Amino acid sequence: MKRISIIAFVLMGNLMFAQRDLTIQEATMGQYRSFYPKSIFNAQWQSNDKITHLNSEYTALTSRKSKDNWAPKELISLEDLKTAIKTRLPKASLDVTRFPNYTWKNDHILSFQISNKSQTYFLDYDINSKAIIRDMNIDVNAEDPIVSRNQDYIAWLKDNNIVVTNSKGQNIDITQDNTIDFLNGSKDTHRNEFGINQGMWWSPKQDQLLYYRKDQSMVSDYPLVDYSTRVATVKNIKYPMAGMANEQVTLVIHDINTGKKVTLQTGEPLDQFLTMVTWDPTGNYVYVGVLNRGQNHLKLNKYNAATGAFESTLLEEEANTYTEPSEGLLFNPKNDKEFVYMTELEGYRQAYLYNTDGKLLKKLGFKDVVVTDMLGFDTDAKHIYYIGTDNNGLDRMLYKVNLKKATTEKITTASGTHNIVLNPSKSIFLDQFSNVETPNKTSIVEVNSKEKSVSISEAENPYEDIIDMPKMELLTITAADGKTPLNARIIYPTNFDENKKYPVMLYVYGGPHAQLIQNNWLGGSSLFFQYMAQKGYIVFTVDNRGSAYRGKDFEHIIHRQLGQVEMADQLKGIDYLKSQNFVDSGKIGVYGWSFGGFMTTTLSIHHPEIFKVGVAGGPVMDWKYYEIMYGERYMDTPQENPEGYTKTSLVNKAVELENPLLIIHGAQDPVVVQQHSMAFVEACIKAGKQVDYFLYPTHEHNVIGTDRIHLNQKIADYFFLHLAPARESN
Repeated sequence: MKRISIIAFVLMGNLMFAQRDLTIQEATMGQYRSFYPKSIFNAQWQSNDKITHLNSEYTALTSRKSKDNWAPKELISLEDLKTAIKTRLPKASLDVTRFPNYTWKNDHILSFQISNKSQTYFLDYDINSKAIIRDMNIDVNAEDPIVSRNQDYIAWLKDNNIVVTNSKGQNIDITQDNTIDFLNGSKDTHRNEFGINQGMWWSPKQDQLLYYRKDQSMVSDYPLVDYSTRVATVKNIKYPMAGMANEQVTLVIHDINTGKKVTLQTGEPLDQFLTMVTWDPTGNYVYVGVLNRGQNHLKLNKYNAATGAFESTLLEEEANTYTEPSEGLLFNPKNDKEFVYMTELEGYRQAYLYNTDGKLLKKLGFKDVVVTDMLGFDTDAKHIYYIGTDNNGLDRMLYKVNLKKATTEKITTASGTHNIVLNPSKSIFLDQFSNVETPNKTSIVEVNSKEKSVSISEAENPYEDIIDMPKMELLTITAADGKTPLNARIIYPTNFDENKKYPVMLYVYGGPHAQLIQNNWLGGSSLFFQYMAQKGYIVFTVDNRGSAYRGKDFEHIIHRQLGQVEMADQLKGIDYLKSQNFVDSGKIGVYGWSFGGFMTTTLSIHHPEIFKVGVAGGPVMDWKYYEIMYGERYMDTPQENPEGYTKTSLVNKAVELENPLLIIHGAQDPVVVQQHSMAFVEACIKAGKQVDYFLYPTHEHNVIGTDRIHLNQKIADYFFLHLAPARESN
């Protein structure tokens, strides 16, 4: 076992101040409120040498200029904005209590949105005249509005349909489907998998709207019961369970001027997935990633935007496990025949430069770096910039790629997490940096002269002299394969004494798309875990194989056998704990949510000799009840992989439950439907096994808002009841 010498913080008691433990309220809400480190909010580049951000009270917009060495100066006050709004819209009754989020349209006009009870307003403010110079408004209940670049149109969703509002305030009904069976323009297409985060795209000329049209008439209705009415009512959602009928999606182009519609001829089978949707810069073509239902064969296809006809397949990917497209194409601003394509085909999600004939021009990847955020081209299109991993996946760094030479330079150097905002020319960037020892440090840095860095904000430790925070360490352990390094995190009890024995809370997720351990402030942990450590628990976490940002082989090992490799790696973490003299090996519990709830139940059932208590929130109990898009990617269908589904099902293993297990579920959960936990509870009843169950009637997959205080108290109380730390002797 290798230990990384990163210690989060050991807050020394100051004799002048009495430090205390967190309250359950602070442990739940304080991380993003009272204890949130000082920072810069909503930073936006006004021009290449000017940056703006909101002040800490959200009462003004602050400007910083290169010529002033980035010193702060108020640019727009909230009162300025309110006066301008009142002048332009005297009858709108807009109560603006804080400076809104904004974007710069150019160096003197900023755009923002505000709402009253009936309308949402899209406004442009001129900083020179201190006036609102443009306004449009749509229904306040409009969903997913997308504004055309010329701001002549706003496309938005009303129920299942698309409406476009023009600059004259006229509403145009683009679609008119009055049934749940058809959904238009929704970002929820394919249940948000494959990187889908929008369902409508304006053409480069802003005169056509491309959108998803989803036929879900063949998908089963799934009932969610609303208990708040006098007599409980049922809301049906469409839920495509693994192995059953899938939604059928097409892409449609609507011409705003003529009203003509063209459907892209994406072909059959109709239950395939359509993603990576990208307009060609000329507006003449649309590129679509067409993925088969088995999710192991991807085609990047080109379609004629005028006719919808298929033009060509530029490239294909096939895999023995699965291929997972996650973003559209990034076109070269200086050459509309070249684009950047993202794939993990060669082991890590990295960038490749192609032309529109499908020819690979350059491989732009770097070592084992996983690209997490593509930041785009510089002004001359000689370089691209992205955020990528480092330090075994723990860090986030800024990288610069020379397109001609296909060479990569790591721009940031300090180990930790760098949140970057590049200026338009990509010559200067705002760097908001943190690691386990640094709450937040914000600097402005020149890309080509990194020594020219100006610190503009540095946060003090928000807990110092207030909260007696536990010690935390990031570790490296070895996976069950005997060779793969795994990141781990341990939080020690307050006033830790290595000569004492402590109970353990293992916090687990373990599934794809998630990373619990990061080199940032608090190490990726929640304040709730600090709270539990203050109560006398060691809180331990491992990012096992199958989790995110470590490459294809690291994740794909779980294919067709969810929970098996993950369990083996979690047990290696337990082996590490048991090797420590300060661990009470007879008092180890486990807690997790969603995939973590699945892992909690898996560990509890398979290893009752280790895990004496478990709390499983929103747990998958049988993958046949889970959705097609995520579930079939990792497990194939129940028909194709019956052994895998049987092996990973926890419902048929309820008879093996020995120790206390608390299952928590949201009654309105549309992700892991309540049928999972109900099936497991019923199996426990049939097997004569006692299990504890708690339902949050109004919550979906996660318990949010102030009700989360209740949730965290319930979890803590369950550990206090069944896995209490030893009492101190007098």
